[in-house]
Amino acid sequence: MPTPTKGARLGGGPAHERLMLANLAASLFTHKSIKTTETRAKRLRPVAERLITFAKKGDLHARRRVLATIGDKTVVHELFTEIAPQVALREGGYTRITKLGFRKGDNASMVQMELVLEPVTPKVKRSFAKAASKPAAAAPDAEAPAEVVVEDAAVEADVVEDDVAAAEESK
Repeated sequence: MPTPTKGARLGGGPAHERLMLANLAASLFTHKSIKTTETRAKRLRPVAERLITFAKKGDLHARRRVLATIGDKTVVHELFTEIAPQVALREGGYTRITKLGFRKGDNASMVQMELVLEPVTPKVKRSFAKAASKPAAAAPDAEAPAEVVVEDAAVEADVVEDDVAAAEESK
């Protein structure tokens, strides 16, 4: 009877795949960048990102969950003390996969998988309701961009109406 599988197992059984992904993740956290096949990198990405998310929590339970996957305490310590603070403001997308070409021996697609450690600038969320609810005397500059946007929207509406009228006249 054939062994039941659900998806590719990367050349082995489920236990071998789990161990291989743990070793790849440990190498990624140690070296910050690894060169591997595209298939392995795509399977590694969710594992590595989940481990980084646990490291961002930083509590004892998260550390133990990461230690259950990666057995090396030095790698886990590096993940929690060096990598997690660098990606603290990032909400996801901790890894980057860059295609390199094909391997000479078996023509396998090779990629460079690296951690995205550049600082992220948090996006400022603006809405018209917040701008309208602010008092005019407290922040006169805060209302100016909202008025400009409203005027631009009115100008765009006029342009669209002119285009519709021109299209009707040409018929």
